[in-house]
Amino acid sequence: MSLLFTAIQTIEVSVRTKIIKHLALEFGAFWFMDENYAINKTRFAANLSVIRKEVSRSHDDFITEHFRKYSEPDLPPVWKTLEVISMGTLSKLYANFSDSAAKHAVAREFGLKHHKFLRSWLECLAVLRNCCAHHSRLSNRVFPVKPMMPERMPNTWITDFSFREQTLYPQLCYVVYWLNSIFTDNTFVTDFKQLLARHQSVNPHLLGFPYNWEQEPLWK
Repeated sequence: MSLLFTAIQTIEVSVRTKIIKHLALEFGAFWFMDENYAINKTRFAANLSVIRKEVSRSHDDFITEHFRKYSEPDLPPVWKTLEVISMGTLSKLYANFSDSAAKHAVAREFGLKHHKFLRSWLECLAVLRNCCAHHSRLSNRVFPVKPMMPERMPNTWITDFSFREQTLYPQLCYVVYWLNSIFTDNTFVTDFKQLLARHQSVNPHLLGFPYNWEQEPLWK
Protein backbone atom coordinates (compact mmCIF):
# COMPACT_ATOMS: atom_id res chain seq x y z
CA MET A 1 0.00 0.00 0.00
CA SER A 2 2.78 2.46 0.93
CA LEU A 3 4.65 1.61 -2.29
CA LEU A 4 1.59 2.45 -4.37
CA PHE A 5 0.76 5.58 -2.39
CA THR A 6 4.31 6.91 -2.89
CA ALA A 7 3.97 6.31 -6.64
CA ILE A 8 0.61 8.10 -6.69
CA GLN A 9 2.07 11.08 -4.84
CA THR A 10 4.90 11.32 -7.41
CA ILE A 11 2.37 11.31 -10.24
CA GLU A 12 0.14 13.80 -8.45
CA VAL A 13 2.94 16.34 -7.98
CA SER A 14 3.96 16.03 -11.62
CA VAL A 15 0.41 16.39 -12.95
CA ARG A 16 -0.25 19.51 -10.89
CA THR A 17 3.04 21.00 -12.11
CA LYS A 18 2.38 20.25 -15.79
CA ILE A 19 -1.19 21.55 -15.73
CA ILE A 20 -0.04 24.76 -14.05
CA LYS A 21 2.86 25.13 -16.50
CA HIS A 22 0.88 24.66 -19.71
CA LEU A 23 -2.37 26.40 -18.81
CA ALA A 24 -1.13 29.37 -16.77
CA LEU A 25 1.31 30.49 -19.45
CA GLU A 26 -1.39 30.66 -22.11
CA PHE A 27 -4.57 31.39 -20.18
CA GLY A 28 -3.38 33.38 -17.18
CA ALA A 29 -3.19 32.95 -13.43
CA PHE A 30 -6.95 32.70 -12.89
CA TRP A 31 -8.21 30.64 -15.84
CA PHE A 32 -9.89 28.19 -13.45
CA MET A 33 -12.23 31.02 -12.38
CA ASP A 34 -13.24 31.95 -15.94
CA GLU A 35 -16.27 30.08 -17.24
CA ASN A 36 -15.28 30.96 -20.81
CA TYR A 37 -12.69 28.21 -20.52
CA ALA A 38 -15.25 25.61 -19.42
CA ILE A 39 -17.00 23.06 -21.62
CA ASN A 40 -19.97 22.77 -19.27
CA LYS A 41 -21.01 25.89 -17.31
CA THR A 42 -22.98 23.94 -14.68
CA ARG A 43 -20.03 21.67 -13.92
CA PHE A 44 -17.79 24.73 -13.89
CA ALA A 45 -19.91 26.41 -11.18
CA ALA A 46 -20.07 23.26 -9.08
CA ASN A 47 -16.33 22.70 -9.37
CA LEU A 48 -15.48 26.30 -8.50
CA SER A 49 -17.65 26.02 -5.39
CA VAL A 50 -15.70 22.93 -4.31
CA ILE A 51 -12.38 24.69 -5.03
CA ARG A 52 -13.41 27.59 -2.78
CA LYS A 53 -14.25 25.16 0.03
CA GLU A 54 -11.00 23.22 -0.33
CA VAL A 55 -8.89 26.38 -0.36
CA SER A 56 -10.74 27.76 2.68
CA ARG A 57 -9.92 24.55 4.58
CA SER A 58 -6.21 24.76 3.77
CA HIS A 59 -3.78 25.61 6.55
CA ASP A 60 -0.74 25.75 4.27
CA ASP A 61 1.50 28.72 5.02
CA PHE A 62 1.52 29.96 1.43
CA ILE A 63 -2.30 30.06 1.37
CA THR A 64 -2.54 31.80 4.75
CA GLU A 65 0.11 34.31 3.72
CA HIS A 66 -1.66 34.99 0.43
CA PHE A 67 -4.92 35.94 2.13
CA ARG A 68 -3.01 38.08 4.61
CA LYS A 69 -1.77 40.16 1.67
CA TYR A 70 -4.61 39.99 -0.86
CA SER A 71 -8.39 40.11 -0.69
CA GLU A 72 -9.14 40.13 -4.43
CA PRO A 73 -9.81 38.00 -6.31
CA ASP A 74 -11.27 35.64 -3.75
CA LEU A 75 -8.92 32.78 -4.69
CA PRO A 76 -5.13 32.66 -5.06
CA PRO A 77 -3.53 32.26 -8.51
CA VAL A 78 -3.50 28.83 -10.10
CA TRP A 79 0.02 27.91 -8.95
CA LYS A 80 -1.16 28.20 -5.36
CA THR A 81 -4.76 27.02 -5.67
CA LEU A 82 -3.98 23.84 -7.60
CA GLU A 83 -1.53 22.80 -4.91
CA VAL A 84 -4.27 22.39 -2.30
CA ILE A 85 -7.28 21.05 -4.22
CA SER A 86 -7.98 17.31 -4.22
CA MET A 87 -7.11 14.95 -7.06
CA GLY A 88 -10.82 14.50 -7.73
CA THR A 89 -11.31 18.23 -8.14
CA LEU A 90 -8.19 18.53 -10.30
CA SER A 91 -9.49 15.71 -12.49
CA LYS A 92 -12.83 17.48 -13.01
CA LEU A 93 -11.12 20.80 -13.68
CA TYR A 94 -8.95 19.25 -16.40
CA ALA A 95 -11.85 17.31 -17.94
CA ASN A 96 -14.04 20.42 -18.18
CA PHE A 97 -11.35 22.69 -19.66
CA SER A 98 -12.36 23.75 -23.16
CA ASP A 99 -9.04 24.10 -24.97
CA SER A 100 -8.15 20.70 -26.42
CA ALA A 101 -4.71 21.77 -27.65
CA ALA A 102 -3.64 22.75 -24.14
CA LYS A 103 -4.99 19.49 -22.72
CA HIS A 104 -3.14 17.54 -25.42
CA ALA A 105 0.08 19.34 -24.47
CA VAL A 106 -0.28 18.18 -20.86
CA ALA A 107 -1.13 14.61 -21.93
CA ARG A 108 1.90 14.39 -24.21
CA GLU A 109 4.14 15.18 -21.22
CA PHE A 110 3.12 11.73 -19.93
CA GLY A 111 3.50 9.77 -23.17
CA LEU A 112 -0.20 9.90 -24.03
CA LYS A 113 -1.46 10.60 -27.54
CA HIS A 114 -4.80 12.12 -26.55
CA HIS A 115 -6.11 14.10 -23.61
CA LYS A 116 -9.04 11.67 -23.23
CA PHE A 117 -6.59 9.09 -21.86
CA LEU A 118 -5.17 11.49 -19.29
CA ARG A 119 -8.70 12.53 -18.33
CA SER A 120 -9.62 8.88 -17.76
CA TRP A 121 -6.48 8.11 -15.80
CA LEU A 122 -6.89 11.19 -13.61
CA GLU A 123 -10.41 10.12 -12.74
CA CYS A 124 -9.23 6.62 -11.86
CA LEU A 125 -6.21 7.88 -9.94
CA ALA A 126 -8.46 10.00 -7.70
CA VAL A 127 -10.41 6.85 -6.75
CA LEU A 128 -7.26 4.77 -6.29
CA ARG A 129 -5.68 7.47 -4.15
CA ASN A 130 -8.73 7.56 -1.87
CA CYS A 131 -8.57 3.78 -1.46
CA CYS A 132 -4.93 4.02 -0.39
CA ALA A 133 -5.54 7.01 1.88
CA HIS A 134 -8.33 5.15 3.69
CA HIS A 135 -6.39 1.85 3.78
CA SER A 136 -9.14 0.14 1.82
CA ARG A 137 -8.74 -3.41 0.54
CA LEU A 138 -7.19 -3.62 -2.94
CA SER A 139 -7.16 -7.39 -3.33
CA ASN A 140 -10.20 -8.78 -5.15
CA ARG A 141 -11.63 -5.27 -5.36
CA VAL A 142 -14.05 -4.13 -8.05
CA PHE A 143 -13.15 -0.57 -9.05
CA PRO A 144 -16.11 1.62 -10.02
CA VAL A 145 -14.24 3.38 -12.84
CA LYS A 146 -12.37 1.55 -15.60
CA PRO A 147 -9.30 3.30 -17.03
CA MET A 148 -9.05 3.73 -20.80
CA MET A 149 -6.38 1.28 -21.97
CA PRO A 150 -5.24 2.09 -25.51
CA GLU A 151 -3.78 -0.84 -27.43
CA ARG A 152 -0.86 1.21 -28.74
CA MET A 153 1.23 3.68 -26.78
CA PRO A 154 4.37 5.72 -27.63
CA ASN A 155 6.31 4.16 -24.74
CA THR A 156 6.66 0.64 -23.32
CA TRP A 157 3.19 -0.76 -22.64
CA ILE A 158 1.26 -4.03 -22.34
CA THR A 159 0.29 -6.41 -25.18
CA ASP A 160 -2.34 -8.65 -23.56
CA PHE A 161 -5.72 -7.00 -22.90
CA SER A 162 -7.60 -10.07 -21.71
CA PHE A 163 -7.52 -8.97 -18.04
CA ARG A 164 -10.62 -8.14 -15.99
CA GLU A 165 -11.17 -4.42 -16.46
CA GLN A 166 -12.36 -3.44 -12.97
CA THR A 167 -9.53 -5.06 -11.03
CA LEU A 168 -6.33 -3.56 -9.63
CA TYR A 169 -4.18 -4.78 -12.54
CA PRO A 170 -5.13 -2.12 -15.14
CA GLN A 171 -4.90 0.50 -12.39
CA LEU A 172 -1.32 -0.53 -11.70
CA CYS A 173 -0.53 -0.67 -15.43
CA TYR A 174 -1.38 2.99 -15.94
CA VAL A 175 0.44 3.90 -12.72
CA VAL A 176 3.62 2.18 -13.97
CA TYR A 177 3.36 3.77 -17.44
CA TRP A 178 2.69 7.19 -15.93
CA LEU A 179 5.54 6.83 -13.44
CA ASN A 180 7.94 5.75 -16.20
CA SER A 181 7.13 8.91 -18.15
CA ILE A 182 8.07 11.03 -15.13
CA PHE A 183 11.05 9.14 -13.77
CA THR A 184 12.54 6.48 -16.06
CA ASP A 185 14.81 5.09 -13.35
CA ASN A 186 12.03 4.44 -10.85
CA THR A 187 12.06 1.03 -9.15
CA PHE A 188 8.31 0.49 -8.79
CA VAL A 189 8.14 -2.75 -10.83
CA THR A 190 11.15 -4.26 -9.05
CA ASP A 191 9.85 -3.20 -5.64
CA PHE A 192 6.39 -4.58 -6.42
CA LYS A 193 7.81 -7.98 -7.45
CA GLN A 194 9.91 -8.07 -4.28
CA LEU A 195 6.81 -7.26 -2.25
CA LEU A 196 4.97 -10.20 -3.80
CA ALA A 197 7.96 -12.46 -3.12
CA ARG A 198 7.94 -11.45 0.56
CA HIS A 199 4.19 -11.96 0.88
CA GLN A 200 3.55 -15.19 -1.00
CA SER A 201 0.07 -15.50 0.48
CA VAL A 202 -0.94 -12.64 -1.84
CA ASN A 203 -2.22 -14.13 -5.07
CA PRO A 204 -1.62 -11.75 -8.02
CA HIS A 205 -4.60 -13.28 -9.80
CA LEU A 206 -6.87 -11.95 -7.05
CA LEU A 207 -5.54 -8.52 -8.02
CA GLY A 208 -6.62 -9.16 -11.60
CA PHE A 209 -3.15 -9.97 -12.92
CA PRO A 210 -3.16 -12.29 -15.96
CA TYR A 211 -1.01 -15.44 -15.79
CA ASN A 212 1.62 -14.06 -18.16
CA TRP A 213 1.90 -10.62 -16.55
CA GLU A 214 5.63 -10.88 -15.82
CA GLN A 215 6.28 -11.36 -19.53
CA GLU A 216 4.58 -8.10 -20.42
CA PRO A 217 7.05 -5.42 -21.64
CA LEU A 218 5.74 -2.98 -19.03
CA TRP A 219 6.39 -5.41 -16.17
CA LYS A 220 9.79 -6.82 -17.22
